[in-house]
Amino acid sequence: MKAMLLAGLALGAMTVGAQAQTYVLGMKGPGAGNPFWAAVEAGAMAAGEEHGVEVIVVAPPQESDVQAQINQIEDLIAQGVDGIALAPTDPNALAPVVDSAIAQDIPVVFVDTRGTNEGVSFIGTNNEVGAALAAQYMCDNLEAGSDVAILQGLISQSTGQARAQGAHDGLTECGLNIVAEQPANWDRAMGLSVTETILAGNPNIKGIFASNDNMALGAVEALKQAAMLDSVMVVGFDANPDAANSIIAGEMTASIAQAPENMGRFGIESLIALNNGETIEEWVDTGTVLVDASNAAEYQ
Repeated sequence: MKAMLLAGLALGAMTVGAQAQTYVLGMKGPGAGNPFWAAVEAGAMAAGEEHGVEVIVVAPPQESDVQAQINQIEDLIAQGVDGIALAPTDPNALAPVVDSAIAQDIPVVFVDTRGTNEGVSFIGTNNEVGAALAAQYMCDNLEAGSDVAILQGLISQSTGQARAQGAHDGLTECGLNIVAEQPANWDRAMGLSVTETILAGNPNIKGIFASNDNMALGAVEALKQAAMLDSVMVVGFDANPDAANSIIAGEMTASIAQAPENMGRFGIESLIALNNGETIEEWVDTGTVLVDASNAAEYQ
């Protein structure tokens, strides 16, 4: 898909540069302190520099601050930007804003999290497949019947729903016993506190799947405090540098790698292509890879 996008942009980039077009990357959370969003931002900025366009990056202060994201995107639409690559905090709540942009001939693509607006392409991971990959790893390394738990992200988001569902289905199908499925809202501190609660009620737990690495790292801290880290597997999602370091240190067991930099890059390139009158695929899947001690150094 990348090759297809780039092939059609050589001439378009010169035109865009001459017109000084401005594209928006609307992320769900700030890049500072979150390696995943930092990588998405880096990809978008690199694409902007390569194709001679301006890229504006905005994000609400927290991933749960839906209204802040709505306000940001509405303001940018009013300014007449040339395209929006959006990772919606709440797809239903952002749908009217996306409709407003489209009504004003501003192309929109979704990145990382699929929206609800029909006809708007999605650029990101097949989260259900990635979570199933994590579940299979746990199934392969735990005895059948072992107690396991799932830390969910924001389940109002398609990303959170897909990862929770993929993990649930995979763990259930191989005979592991899911004793808890609780949201920790992508947050490390919440991952710690929710895991503490789960451990208190389930002292025989053997594995935890966390729908992102922030929550997984919180789970690791809770297991450390309970002196249970040596007996409980923790598998995250994102394979960000902090998670890779934790895996190398023998704390987290594994994670699922996405390609966040490609999400940002493909998002901007897709908007340029749409403004050039081209079409793009309905779903540009950036893929997933299992990361454990054997390859974690590649993700530091």
